[in-house]
Amino acid sequence: MSDETHPTAEAQEQSQQVSQQDATLEPSVEEKTQGDIDNIEDNTNNEKQDDDGAPKTVFDDPKEFNVKHPLQNTWTLWFDNPGKKANATNWSENLKEIVNVNTVEDFWGVYNNIPKVSILEVNSNYHVFKKGVRPEWEDPFNANGGKFSVQLPRNRTGEAINDYWLNLMLAMFGEQFQYEDEICGAVVSVRKVFYRIALWTKTSQRNEKIETIG
Repeated sequence: MSDETHPTAEAQEQSQQVSQQDATLEPSVEEKTQGDIDNIEDNTNNEKQDDDGAPKTVFDDPKEFNVKHPLQNTWTLWFDNPGKKANATNWSENLKEIVNVNTVEDFWGVYNNIPKVSILEVNSNYHVFKKGVRPEWEDPFNANGGKFSVQLPRNRTGEAINDYWLNLMLAMFGEQFQYEDEICGAVVSVRKVFYRIALWTKTSQRNEKIETIG
């Protein structure tokens, strides 16, 4: 007696039906894929174009990608680290003009390539002022000015000082102050036990503009 089993006529018929169903499915998959490709091609052809036929981009000029976004004012970065025996004379001599920035891209290029405030040596200062204004009270632009300042303990501030300083610079560059013409610049100072951030204004007298800024 053989162990082999032979499919019944009913089983053979079901197998043929399944094969026929598979065969009918394959063209449907091919047709669907081809349809998707056609749709993609149609969408591509429907891209917005400029008057000269070139596809539009996020840039003003689709052929020129070296685009910069100008700031309303040009700003100058200054640095000094006068040491313990500094006086008014040698402090001024120690003050170094680093670079001018007048576009968003230039600013980030500078900011990302200079030491962050949190790693500067004690007694170091960064100054960011409008071009042509020295970060000194003796400068004519600052002669009648004042400042808002805040001191932050180093042991509790840590690297957060970098964000505070960055946000203040971005507010100045983006003209976020209502009376931006009153803004001279800003200073961040590193001392032994604290950081100090100061915003210098052109006017020291208490008035509506100054109160709005502060």
